[in-house]
Amino acid sequence: MDNILSNKYTFDDFNPNALALQIATNVKKRRLELNITQIELAQKSQVSLGSIKRFETSAEISLKNLLLISVALNATHEFKSLFSQQQFQSIDELTEAKKNKDRKRARKK
Repeated sequence: MDNILSNKYTFDDFNPNALALQIATNVKKRRLELNITQIELAQKSQVSLGSIKRFETSAEISLKNLLLISVALNATHEFKSLFSQQQFQSIDELTEAKKNKDRKRARKK
């Protein structure tokens, strides 16, 4: 079973700043693929031009504004699947998860 120290993962997988910068880069790439200027994206998403510029350069944005941008870029399906399904590394993990299906609270271990 893999853990966070295994070779399967890179440092960036656990670095929130690197992840935020990758998301900002992906948004900019999507915007450019659709041939939309920052001004057009601001108008279409109702997010200020300053917020879009700041996001594309420093990856700083509110979740609400990120969601508005994703709607404008027709990319909401990525958010709908975020945290939706657990990835199992073994049959044992799957079996344990089925036992705990639809839990309402966690318990101490």
